[in-house]
Parts: sequence; structure tokens; C-alpha cells
Amino acid sequence: MTPVEILGWVAALVGTVLGLPQLIRLARTRSTAGLSLFGWQAILVLNLIWAIHGIKIGQANMIVTNLGGLVTTSIVLYLFTKDLGRRLFPVVLPSLLAVVVLVAIDLGLGSTAFGVASLVPAILANAGQIIEVVRSPSVTGVSPVFLGLGLVNQLLWLSWAVLLNEASSKISSFLLVLMIAFNLTWYLLRRAGLRAFFVRPVEAVEVAPDLAGQAEFTGQ
Repeated sequence: MTPVEILGWVAALVGTVLGLPQLIRLARTRSTAGLSLFGWQAILVLNLIWAIHGIKIGQANMIVTNLGGLVTTSIVLYLFTKDLGRRLFPVVLPSLLAVVVLVAIDLGLGSTAFGVASLVPAILANAGQIIEVVRSPSVTGVSPVFLGLGLVNQLLWLSWAVLLNEASSKISSFLLVLMIAFNLTWYLLRRAGLRAFFVRPVEAVEVAPDLAGQAEFTGQ
């Protein structure tokens, strides 16, 4: 096995278990405070399109990690919609339609065009989470382990893509490294006491639970 293959499988292993800390925290706390439903809808798109892209370019590590992530993402979305009192299918339908469009780009225009197009759900997933971390009165529903593993995972994929010279993965992973690093940094600042910005008036009453949750900082 070549160094590139080893690195790819390490990234696949990390990616496969990436969502588990967030799933465990969500199941344990029953709290979606600070989580972005829109962000997880975009993550569902990413899991599906990168699994299909992995099939296209014959990279089993990419297939394994995204199929594993798909299972976790689906459960998170189910728990999320249950908490919000919404039905699952209407929530995931926009994601499925986006997958159809992006797969068509991959098959019709090639990997570079796909890499650029895949930035859209990648940006939206992280931007959605960043917005929630910045403005949510409480971030106790967010797993710091999930954010940390996400950063490690993207650094591994970026290294793999550079060694393999895989254009779409390099483009996507580089931007994701920057956004996840910002997300993690802001989360840590919030748990250290930084106040929420741009809080919706209806959410202002939820500030107190966040203070009570400071003791859970080291939890998943």
C-alpha cells in the first residue's frame, strides 16, 4: 500500500466516525442548542455527492467515509426533526434535489467543475453552523469533539488530495479547513464566556441555560 493510499484510509477512518460525537451528544442531552438544521441538510448533500464521486474516480476510501457519514447524518437529522416537531422527508427533500444537480455536474463537466460546485454545500454547511454558534443563546448542543475531528479530517483529506493531485478534493478541503477552524475557534470563545451576537428576540430567554451548561465543556 502506497503512502497516498495509507493517508486516504486514515482520512476515511476519521471521516467514518466523525459524526459520532455529535450524535452521542445529541442523544444524551436531547438538545439542539447551537446546532444548524440547515448545516446538517448541507452535510447530507456532501455525504451523498462525495460518495458518488468516489465511485466515479474509483477511490474506495472516499466511498467508505461518506457512506459511514451518511448513516450518522441521517440519524442526526432524524433526531433534529423530531426535536423540532417536523417530518423528516420534507427536510431532506431539498438535499436530495441538490445531489441530483451536483452529480449531473460531476458526470457532465468533470472533476474540476464538480469541485467548484461542491463548494456551495460545503460553504453552506459550515456557514450555517457558524451563524448558529455566533447567534444562538446556547451552544450546549454542539460537540467540541465533532468540530475538532472535522478539522483533523479535512487536514487529512487536503494532504491526500495534494499527494494524489485530485483537483476537486483540494479545492473543497482547503476551504473547509479554514471554515471549520473558524467554527471551532468561535465555539471555544462562546464556551469561554463570549456572548451571542444578533440573537433573535424569541431566543433571548434561552441565555440562562447556556450559562448552566458551561460545566459540560469537556463533554462530547
